[in-house]
Amino acid sequence: MEDKKYLFGPVPSRRFGRSLGVDITPYKTCSMDCVFCQLGRTTNKTVTREEYVETDAVITELDEWLKRDGHADYITLAGSGEPTLHSRFGEILEYIRKKSIIPAVLLTNGTMLQFQEVRDAAACADIVKISLSAWDQASYGWLNRPHQQLRFDQLIGGQKAFRAQFKGQLWLEVFLVGGINSIPADVRKIAAFAKEIIPDRIQLNTAVRPPAEDFAAALSGERMEELIDLFCPTAEVITEFETKNADHVQVSQEEIFSMLKRRPCTANQIGEIFGMHLNEVSKYLGNLMRTGQIRMELKKRSVYYAAENQREKGCASI
Repeated sequence: MEDKKYLFGPVPSRRFGRSLGVDITPYKTCSMDCVFCQLGRTTNKTVTREEYVETDAVITELDEWLKRDGHADYITLAGSGEPTLHSRFGEILEYIRKKSIIPAVLLTNGTMLQFQEVRDAAACADIVKISLSAWDQASYGWLNRPHQQLRFDQLIGGQKAFRAQFKGQLWLEVFLVGGINSIPADVRKIAAFAKEIIPDRIQLNTAVRPPAEDFAAALSGERMEELIDLFCPTAEVITEFETKNADHVQVSQEEIFSMLKRRPCTANQIGEIFGMHLNEVSKYLGNLMRTGQIRMELKKRSVYYAAENQREKGCASI
């Protein structure tokens, strides 16, 4: 597959099946520095909105991909940082809606939805996934470590205002971290705000991939299942992607390396994602190790593989 500067995939997504990612911010340019982020700590914490990458170049890549391939379940704005910081992200969503029948998805932390121009641009998506893992300013600071100009009440107000105007599907992700926001009393507080936002779906997530901070402990699936009824609508637990078919996904050493540039994975995860035998996975990983393109990392008793430059480049979970 031809290497692209702004597009990646289609990659397997726990929420969206086979998803083409569109990356429109430099690595870790974000309004928050969440303790659970799989990309590591934020290196450029900002609330400044600007055209971080050339919009016309992104649209050109999308146009070429649609003409050459064009097979994906969703096209998702999500990548190395917070996509709504890109001042023209709405134009990219409009292009996808105009030129393709593939649903357009925006993954956002919701911090910029306090601004009307951002809400108007986000409304161009078919699905918008927002995040809420705190219940007051103090917990917002512990978990999300937001930019100093951001306030929890602004986050809630922006998300509620967006829901009032958005006619598409609004999904809400609640990221649970053991020992920080996972006791039922605190989850009930999060659920109360979630009810005010009125999302179409609520999804519980936890640190299934190596987080920015080692203390960001994952919850078991069983523990999260015990919390789903605290939410209205009833929450669902996000699980790892399961391969149902491998149509339109090229499996090659280059594809594996491209994915590892975006996020660390274990050998078993790579095998499950691409429907490959573990021996075949090991062959590709061995070649990549010998050529110095990837490294091994021991995280929570599991061996993960990551690109050598993964700390400088990466994309967030789709």
